[in-house]
Amino acid sequence: MVLAALAATATPSFALRGGVESVQPYSFTGSLQRAESPRADGHVCGVTLIAPQWVVTASHCARTPNQAQVGTPRGWRVRIGSLSVTSGGELAEVDKFYRYSTEVYGKDLALLHLRTPVRAKPARIAPATPADQTVTRIIGWGVTCDQHAPKCYPDRLREADTVVQPDRECEVSGITAARELCVGSPDGSISATNMDSGGPALVRRGGSWLLAGAVSGSNGDDTPTVYSDVSVYRKWIRDIVTGIAVPPEPHMPSLEGAVQFGGCSGAVVRTVTAQAKDPALLLTNGHCVQDTRPAPGSALVDQPAAQPVTITDREGYPKVEARTTRLVYATMTSTDVALYRLDRTYAELAAAGAKVFDLTTTPAAAGDRVDLLSGNWGRRWSCAVKAVVPGLREGGYVQENALRYTSACEPGHGASGSPLIAPDGRTVVGLHNTSNDDGKSCTENNPCEVDAAGQVTVRKGARYGQQVAAVPACLAPGSVLDLSLPSCTLPPPSRLTDGANESRVVPTLALYKIERPLPDHGKWPLNWSGA
Repeated sequence: MVLAALAATATPSFALRGGVESVQPYSFTGSLQRAESPRADGHVCGVTLIAPQWVVTASHCARTPNQAQVGTPRGWRVRIGSLSVTSGGELAEVDKFYRYSTEVYGKDLALLHLRTPVRAKPARIAPATPADQTVTRIIGWGVTCDQHAPKCYPDRLREADTVVQPDRECEVSGITAARELCVGSPDGSISATNMDSGGPALVRRGGSWLLAGAVSGSNGDDTPTVYSDVSVYRKWIRDIVTGIAVPPEPHMPSLEGAVQFGGCSGAVVRTVTAQAKDPALLLTNGHCVQDTRPAPGSALVDQPAAQPVTITDREGYPKVEARTTRLVYATMTSTDVALYRLDRTYAELAAAGAKVFDLTTTPAAAGDRVDLLSGNWGRRWSCAVKAVVPGLREGGYVQENALRYTSACEPGHGASGSPLIAPDGRTVVGLHNTSNDDGKSCTENNPCEVDAAGQVTVRKGARYGQQVAAVPACLAPGSVLDLSLPSCTLPPPSRLTDGANESRVVPTLALYKIERPLPDHGKWPLNWSGA
């Protein structure tokens, strides 16, 4: 989760390039530390003390799995007023966070409330945006090399003196001029780096340091860094700190049972015949299979698979960790599904408190209400099935009776495999799998709809899911795949291997309607001999 949170931060590779180790601590400078940090010291971001129980940081540093704007964190703490990340100064727990917005770009600021006040002297916030070329000091514990390794994580605070640059110097990083500052040298030789996020840009006034900016990010080693202009947020900060206008903690939709699986989402499912002793099954998209996707008209069956699986709690935090042991089945023909066997039984998951969903045997229909639950996004949307599409064609694949949602469900890339959950909250009736990004026709990431008469329709921005009701009919007792069951309609693999290791090809056939008539040359272009 921390790596995901840090994806929006600066990408440079040397801590405060052009800087030196600080020789004196700053009473107001601190390190935000979280258990999920890749660093042993827990550091993820910088903070600046502005009141005895309040620190300022970047919004993306305060991101939680459920993407809440206001919330109660787990295990966050700050070390204030020390040169070292691991010792000295004062250590305080964070008991509440307030993000200015869940949108990071141009609104990347947050307030953290400390459970107990600290004695350190806070910094005052600059009264106005500093002018271009204002001398500025930047401070932080960012990485010292371009690796996530202990050798790259400094224990000692570093600092560098630079200036506020004209906004045009940060255009490549998409600066929002009204809310952000461009700080550092034009060539990036003096700038903040990864894990300096949230840390301060300071300006000198009357012998005191004032907080002018908080690190947001940049687009490379050869650019200055974008900082949130803290002076812009003075009223928002004052209203919260003084209690005049404190945003309430909102009710967040439950993420219980959401699955993070590689770059996709998924759900642990069971059929009505599944037994507690059966190895649990993970359901996701066929296109989420690593390395080799199922070919059009075909399927993958019983292949090795060893990938980590995280099942989350209501707030999106990891609840149970598991691993896949086999890819049981995967196809992108007729539907887009993959089944994996896990190294945990249903009984073991129940004992660990992980939510397991029932797998429907009834196809979803137009008008059905569904919740789309994405473990990878940490989001839950509620919408309805707007239409059942007879055919959905995308890059050589065709899926039948696909589900197009109403606009209330708007997942993007990375939400593939997210289960569509019925109003009962426990039944999976489909899987999200694709959307039309650019308005193109029938290409990858631009599926087109094909009706019963072969008419093609393109709907830019439309999002689609796939039916899963055919899956239970192919599972025998013990949650074992059996494609020979009379009611099983899932596509078989195109090449099957028998006990003698001999292969036989299973013929497949697809018919496509050509969108415009062929020229009439007096005969069909193919010889329909019937042979």
